[in-house]
Amino acid sequence: MKDYLIDYSLHLADNALILGQRNAEWCGHGPVLEQDIAITNISLDLVGQARNFYQYAAERINQSAGQPVHPATEDSLAYLRTEREFKNCLLVEQPNGDWAQTILRQFFFSNYLFLLYQELQKSNDSQLAAIAEKALKEVTYHLRWSSEWVIRLGDGTAESHQRMLNAIDELWRYTGELFNAADYEKEAGADPSLFQPQWLSKVKEVFNEATLPVPEQTFMQSGGKTGIHTEHLGYILTELQYVQRTYPDSQW
Repeated sequence: MKDYLIDYSLHLADNALILGQRNAEWCGHGPVLEQDIAITNISLDLVGQARNFYQYAAERINQSAGQPVHPATEDSLAYLRTEREFKNCLLVEQPNGDWAQTILRQFFFSNYLFLLYQELQKSNDSQLAAIAEKALKEVTYHLRWSSEWVIRLGDGTAESHQRMLNAIDELWRYTGELFNAADYEKEAGADPSLFQPQWLSKVKEVFNEATLPVPEQTFMQSGGKTGIHTEHLGYILTELQYVQRTYPDSQW
């Protein structure tokens, strides 16, 4: 019988890892020192969440395989899987663009994770519930931080407002996929469509204060949850996995 919690744990881990890797590209390049440190710390939080989910996925993979010759580890799951094996949403792999685009991507996804982890705390699976409980404390900060920046930029200068409008144009098309449940999400009892209204309500609240328009319904891109990605993921993995693939099984 297929263990859907493996795929679901990988999905959660991949989301956190890829967004963490994206945000880490800002390290040393933030607009001011304080925010450079803030986005770097958010990256570390996300990578920590990814580690917890990868460790749990590896544990379940090894249990289902009996005694594998090469047991799965958090490192093998992060560094040795191909693009088609990654299950992250398309939103998190989108380029950083400018500061406005990075902020909006973080806001959209932190809003989503905040609601998701609240639900996962109630999961019948005690390990997922424990990881979600710990991660929720971090994501609460991520959501507050990104919300404040959306408002600051949207209701700021003419240029910052326009940059936020451009970011909405770039990213809104990827938000629909967040709430289209893959089979493994349904089987794991974690249907994100149930909290889409709450997500949209928060977006409207923040956008209203930021004097930004909520886009009309549009065609939504999808595919990431089942391994069909944009060209951006390949470049991310090339950089992320380079050392492990060049020097296999290296020990620090």
